[in-house]
Amino acid sequence: MLQTGPLSALTEDQTGREGRPANGSATTVENPPQTTAPRGTTPPRPAAVAPTATAAAPAPTDTATATDADTNTNTSTAIEAPSAPAPAGRDETPAPPATTAAAHPLASAEVVQEPAPSSPVTKRSAPHSHTAAVVTKELAHRTTETDVFPTRWTRISDHRFRFTAHWPAAHPFFGPVDDRHQDPMVVGETLRQASMVLAHAEFGAPADTHFVMWDMAVRVDPAALLLADATEPVEFDVVCSEVRRRGRGLHSMRTTMEFRRAGRLVARGTGSTGCTSPRAYRRLRADRLDAMDRPVPLLGGIAPPTAGRARAEDVVLAPGDRPGVWNLRVDTGHPVLFPRPNDHVPGMVLFEAARQAATAASGLHPFLPSRMTADFTRYAELHSPCRIETEVLAEGSGEATVRVSGRQDGEPVFTATLTSATRTPVRSPS
Repeated sequence: MLQTGPLSALTEDQTGREGRPANGSATTVENPPQTTAPRGTTPPRPAAVAPTATAAAPAPTDTATATDADTNTNTSTAIEAPSAPAPAGRDETPAPPATTAAAHPLASAEVVQEPAPSSPVTKRSAPHSHTAAVVTKELAHRTTETDVFPTRWTRISDHRFRFTAHWPAAHPFFGPVDDRHQDPMVVGETLRQASMVLAHAEFGAPADTHFVMWDMAVRVDPAALLLADATEPVEFDVVCSEVRRRGRGLHSMRTTMEFRRAGRLVARGTGSTGCTSPRAYRRLRADRLDAMDRPVPLLGGIAPPTAGRARAEDVVLAPGDRPGVWNLRVDTGHPVLFPRPNDHVPGMVLFEAARQAATAASGLHPFLPSRMTADFTRYAELHSPCRIETEVLAEGSGEATVRVSGRQDGEPVFTATLTSATRTPVRSPS
């Protein structure tokens, strides 16, 4: 359920759900011991922690802003991370409460203090406090600079970081949703990229690591995501919690972020990420690795306006057999959704499918999500039909909420819930 609390309540233990290790190997855990889950056929994941009371990240509001120098204590609506553990996610984890000591909005007791490992990608020591480092496309797992949204970051402590990002007014995929608003999905993509940047450069994940995102939850203030502000830099604070190590490398962690632009809180988000070595990934995906060598049939898409897209090539839904149901449309040649060959459907494709399905099911144009959550259960395979089903949960109080689920071969792949404000009628002067 939604909670309220001061902005300064965001601490390193604010993580949202139980953690889940990536496989059955022993790890060093930077918080109390966890139970290790056995390997399975689904993506590797961390074992559950005994449930603890969760302090969720407050939702964006017009007045709630805080930086190192501003610890506004106004209360605001909180984002609650997904409430139940989900096995695993896609391409690309929460800690018990720590004693909060803090004037800084992200301050909390440090769980472990240790030197930062050298980055296997940048071949240099990870940045220390107040030393800015540049985000490269390799760190963000993108193939072109225009698709990289975080630009620089600074280490605040072993588990806290501050980033600068740029959300462009025009982008070939994450473009405007109407003539006033930027795409809220850019928040989730920035969270995903920043998580991988930190995994590599700050926590020692090798360059050939396979990432799995288990869940993501984002709350956005659409009124603060305006095209008119696109030239302003975005600053966001990151707390890394439930950091589990395998030796000096990274096993899994959760990242929780607050995004601000032009002095205004724009969004908050959280996501848990697991790391798999190439050797373990080959074992896990042994019978699927040849999928990249086989062509994937490209289905005809639904009408772009129905999906909330301007271009046909960006549509990821194909017609289904009844209203409210579609099939996943997989275009392995899409330069943003498939920047490199992959043996499964990337998680960002599934997240986009959820947004497009919610748009089509609700009939809202634009469908401007203010709340988005997603839980990923298993890899979505390239050559098997994936059915996208929707249920409109509520339409009222100025909001529409849609639950979206993906199923493949009779098994659940993901579930997502998205909420958008409905268009308010304009009253004529009396």
